[in-house]
Amino acid sequence: MRAVFITAHGGPEVLQLREAPDPTPGPGQLCVKVDAFALNRADLLQRRGLYPAPEGTRQDIPGLEYAGVVESLGPGVTERAPGDRVMGLVPGAACAERVVVHARETISVPDHLSLTDAAAIPEAFITAWDAIHLQAGLASGDDLLIHAVASGVGTAALQLARLLGARTLGTSRSPEKLARAADLGLDLGIDASSGDFLAAVREATAGRGVDVVLDMIGGPYLDQNLKALAPGGTLITIGLMGGAAAPLNFGLLLTRRLRVVGTTLRARPLEEKIALARLFERRLYPAFTQGGPLAPVVGALMPADQIVEAHRLMESGDTFGKIVLRWT
Repeated sequence: MRAVFITAHGGPEVLQLREAPDPTPGPGQLCVKVDAFALNRADLLQRRGLYPAPEGTRQDIPGLEYAGVVESLGPGVTERAPGDRVMGLVPGAACAERVVVHARETISVPDHLSLTDAAAIPEAFITAWDAIHLQAGLASGDDLLIHAVASGVGTAALQLARLLGARTLGTSRSPEKLARAADLGLDLGIDASSGDFLAAVREATAGRGVDVVLDMIGGPYLDQNLKALAPGGTLITIGLMGGAAAPLNFGLLLTRRLRVVGTTLRARPLEEKIALARLFERRLYPAFTQGGPLAPVVGALMPADQIVEAHRLMESGDTFGKIVLRWT
């Protein structure tokens, strides 16, 4: 099979398509012939040597999500059959023509969706749903502030919040991206090109603040994020694009009874990932059916042999939604 290899730590130019042995499924596993995979910030960090894959996962082949067709089954697998269309998350090595996964981690692809569209679902929607709903408790009538609302996770969180009945505020440094997010249902777009978003949040909420902040910027936004929260609110951080360190105002944390939560999916134990996949398929699969309220947002679709250009595109920030690459 072909796979994307990280030949050294560095810029996008270190990526190469090379041949690799086909993986063989073990007990409880299956092999998926991958049609498409999507890029994530984690892939960029792994390429640079800043975010290694979990122990037991290949370090030289990146990739966290895939969509494809079940090709073969390992011993004991009864949940799936060859030919089933599936998508899902892996801790690494999804940027390959075949991937071996635990059968119970796979999620069915809705009949009307192409596999290229399906590849844009797992990381964005599972991350957003787990963060804003399962962990932060976002519910109907709440206000949610989404940073980098034009990102894959941002566009997923926006749709999920609307499904839950919450009001959405979103930041971006691009007015054009905010306009596109409005087309997806964003209630209030905030231009954060100056680095300041707090005043707009306070004005929009009559000074109360939002119930949940979904943040992937990190350190530079910490103080404003806490001040933007309503009493009892939750800041949930899923990324650190702006930096990992900042002073923490414990007085604000205590007096306003705030929660600060950090979360990732990649390093969680297998049983937790299986539970999330099963819960996601039961509760959210119907919302992805034709005409439903949830849909993947693919900002760029490229052939897999353009992986270097795809990484450069993600680093440029000139995308809306997910970057998907397809094997041809």
